[in-house]
Amino acid sequence: MKKGLTLLLTAAFALSSVACSNGGGQNQTGGGSTAAPKNESASSSSDKPVTLRIAWWGGQARHDYTLKILELYSQKHPNVKFEPEYAAFDDYWKKLAPQAAANQLPDIIQMDDAYISQFGGRGQLEDLGPYMDKGLLDKSNIAQGFLKIGQYDGKQYQITLGVNALGPIVDVDMFKKAGIDVPKNDWTWDNMESVAQKLKANGKILADRLDVKTYFPYYLRTLGQTIYTTDGTALGYNDDKPFIDYMTRYQKWYDAGYVLPLDKMALKKLTPEDDEMVLGNAGMSFTWSNQFIAWTSAAKRATDLIAPPGPNGTKGLFLKSSQGLSLTKNSKNKEEAIKFINFFINNLDAHKIMKGERGVPINSMMQEGLKPLLSADEKKVFDFVAWAEKNSSPNDPPYPPGSVEVMNLLSDTMEQILYKKTSIEAGAAKFRKDANAILAKNKK
Repeated sequence: MKKGLTLLLTAAFALSSVACSNGGGQNQTGGGSTAAPKNESASSSSDKPVTLRIAWWGGQARHDYTLKILELYSQKHPNVKFEPEYAAFDDYWKKLAPQAAANQLPDIIQMDDAYISQFGGRGQLEDLGPYMDKGLLDKSNIAQGFLKIGQYDGKQYQITLGVNALGPIVDVDMFKKAGIDVPKNDWTWDNMESVAQKLKANGKILADRLDVKTYFPYYLRTLGQTIYTTDGTALGYNDDKPFIDYMTRYQKWYDAGYVLPLDKMALKKLTPEDDEMVLGNAGMSFTWSNQFIAWTSAAKRATDLIAPPGPNGTKGLFLKSSQGLSLTKNSKNKEEAIKFINFFINNLDAHKIMKGERGVPINSMMQEGLKPLLSADEKKVFDFVAWAEKNSSPNDPPYPPGSVEVMNLLSDTMEQILYKKTSIEAGAAKFRKDANAILAKNKK
């Protein structure tokens, strides 16, 4: 995200924390049955017309099938209508910011791990734990580890829609024409540089970018380090050598034209349709495994899914929530919203429409029910996540408050380096100083 978005979100949360502290009507979970059936298709407790606002990010394919799921739910529950709000990733958070400031968030919002501490920590998300205890949100076929992904400060602020892993996508035909073998899962950064050189010699680029907010933390993990300390009060790596090494390599690639110039990258919507690999200009796209189907469908040609580079890739790789669903504190229809979330997580008909596009389902019964229905490409995603589960390390703790600002500071610092406005060493020192100042606010 851009620097302006950081400021917008910061201002929004400052206002909304005041709005949320007024109490009165915040907890509306009472008044209904305390023992709801676990069957996700059970009828509503009331025939009273209800309109649920729901927001998510994604590309056009995700928008289209999500609308079909909403329509399916309304067919089963005629009293429930939806007001959908959807956008590309960056635009999504820009739209939520003023809604958060006005305490007017949608009833249900798609949530990213990096934002749980921001929204949950400021009292804007409902704890889903009590709904699980009452059976309104069925967790009986969900492993405890998947539930932990959505927890922050002891509360269940989201339930993940699926799990994924970093999974670069390869244009198989482009590699073949350039005389490049599709890399194995044990490839390295040096192998990647060799691939980039060969693609460039054939008039192509490696990829539009490697998102520094994703791949620098991954690189730290391969070194046995983390981006944040466990308590979230400082950066987790001890000296600037990892930063300098990572940025030195990336600056070399940038100067060589292996990735897009920053001015062109700034015009991207970060959707499958405008990805450089999809457009036929790059050999790879550095995305997540759950995005493989959307990217491949948009490309309309053979692609493959591989692990990110090593050495020590198994240290760096981790299973992540692709995204989750959260119930907002300001919702006036909490139980109806929870019933829909339960449907989205635990209904096979809904998953037959999704087919893992939001990540491999966390409900084991949904996984088994989908397997006979998967296409070859969809099966490739499920198989990759199964491989990643056996060849990865535990994920880092949820990002702390201030992490959004830190990540945008990281992006800004990289831009300054790539534009040669600062040296890598000076950028590393300033990033450490400014990031630690942000995170120090978390000290108790």
